[in-house]
Amino acid sequence: MLQRLITFFERYSFGVCTYLGERFNISISKIRLFFIYSSFLAVGFPLIVYFFAGIVLDIRNYIKLGRTRISDY
Repeated sequence: MLQRLITFFERYSFGVCTYLGERFNISISKIRLFFIYSSFLAVGFPLIVYFFAGIVLDIRNYIKLGRTRISDY
């Protein structure tokens, strides 16, 4: 049950922690723990930042896909 829950969140999350981990060369689990602990301390504000970053990353990926499709023709 726990493994299914972890797999669900890893598959359907925005990839913000993965992006930040690869960008700054930090462990992904440490970044996830930071978001979890800071959301308890700051009453959910980091979750707003996380969702905003996820939306920005989705838009960036969408633009990159559009550029590769145009350049393929």
